[in-house]
Amino acid sequence: MKKFVLIALALAVISPLSLSAHHGWGGNATEETTLTGTVETAVSLAGPHATMRIRAEGQVWDITLAPAARTAGAGLKEGVIPVGATVTVHGHRNKSTGRYEMKTERVVWNNKTYAVYPDRH
Repeated sequence: MKKFVLIALALAVISPLSLSAHHGWGGNATEETTLTGTVETAVSLAGPHATMRIRAEGQVWDITLAPAARTAGAGLKEGVIPVGATVTVHGHRNKSTGRYEMKTERVVWNNKTYAVYPDRH
């Protein structure tokens, strides 16, 4: 019984931490936005979500993609799109003014679409 109580207590502490670490859509605008820009930092599959950075509209934007496995499964892997390439990203800007971040559903480069969230079209 003592072991059960310790496990339950550990789960109660860990569960909220893992939920808060997830990158939900709540902080992003509901309307979809399209940005075209130049890749500043190539796709990285490190971390809970794949990322990249592009320069668009005179700013460097942090582009948050799907979780790494899902992004790679869509064909968007590290090294596929080179730094300096022009890409178009479709997704949802951060709601905060002055925060240049987009949760991205798809990336278009070289006439190929990488739909990292195909169910959100």
